[in-house]
Amino acid sequence: MRLALNLAPRRVVDHTRKAGSHRTKDGLSRAISGVGAEVDILDRTRVNTVKRSIREPAEPMRKAGSRPALSRTVAVCAAIAMAAACGESGPTGLELTPEIEGALASITAGDLSTRVGLIAHDSMAGRGTPSTELQMTAAFVADEFQSAGLRPGGEDGYFQRFPLQGGSEATNTIGWIEGADPAFRSEYIVFSAHMDHLGVGLPLEGDTIYNGADDNASGTAAILELAEAFGRFGVQPRRSVVFIGFSAEELGLVGSRWYVDHPTFPLESTFANINLDMIGRNWRDTIVALRSPDELGETAERVARAHPELGLTVIDDPWPNLSLLSRSDQWSFIRNGVPALFFTSGLHVDYHTPRDEADRLDYEKTERVTRLLFLLALELAGSQ
Repeated sequence: MRLALNLAPRRVVDHTRKAGSHRTKDGLSRAISGVGAEVDILDRTRVNTVKRSIREPAEPMRKAGSRPALSRTVAVCAAIAMAAACGESGPTGLELTPEIEGALASITAGDLSTRVGLIAHDSMAGRGTPSTELQMTAAFVADEFQSAGLRPGGEDGYFQRFPLQGGSEATNTIGWIEGADPAFRSEYIVFSAHMDHLGVGLPLEGDTIYNGADDNASGTAAILELAEAFGRFGVQPRRSVVFIGFSAEELGLVGSRWYVDHPTFPLESTFANINLDMIGRNWRDTIVALRSPDELGETAERVARAHPELGLTVIDDPWPNLSLLSRSDQWSFIRNGVPALFFTSGLHVDYHTPRDEADRLDYEKTERVTRLLFLLALELAGSQ
């Protein structure tokens, strides 16, 4: 999640190509080829991104009024209302088939811990933008998408590259599952999480690596668990589901701003964005879902009530003075008229410090949050 700072025509890509062959997951090093030699952390000159200036994308963000935002929100609210009409006696109308049960069981604290440990390891040097380590993370996420059977959703396979000021570039990673219903598969639920953090910066107790385990290896790992749950267990909802790992969020939502200006899936057909940022700390029994519009948050609350075995309560923003809704990648979608939910456990004392390390996360809680997100995805992607 970024600090509180002020913040071309669309081109739609053909996604008919299939994902490549299954690859064995064996950590980051096996996921990358030709990324570059290892970088000596001691030789780095990058400073803490907290003190950097915001890098702007090549084109300004469009205003939400530049497209029929209201009609999209009304349509989403109508679909959600129809899904909720079944009532609390059948709270989500979702039958837990053996495939769904298997997919839920595949989301585990152990997997989340392994993935966060890889992404937030000291050798990844904080995944600053731009950096070799962030590119390695983008490649790792692409490899995991491919292994899960997701189709490529970028402009270059799983990748969408975008320019940064100064002549460098960064990468968003995109995969997707096509919906089963011909009448609804051209509508998209977009799950997102930012992969980047602050890199190497000012020392704290001798530590200069800003690992970003909660911010936001936790959200990235959850995206990978969700992709695997959908891809490997034959769970195919009516609507299509897109998974995006954004880069350069910490520099001012640059990766998501680039995406909404150059969407690989049309924004006017994007049913909702569900963004995950910092979901691994704080309360064990509560997750915050900031929402626009309210109906999306009410759906998340309803799904949580329907599954008391998760032991989670979904609440609205308890920190309105922090303006968190505008501080992560869902804001890029909201400003362009796409309904969105932002799941977070909120800030903590280790936020944007080298103390945000993998061993400080509550993975059992993160497992339950990710399972809730899977059930929410089925509710939204399956609603009429």
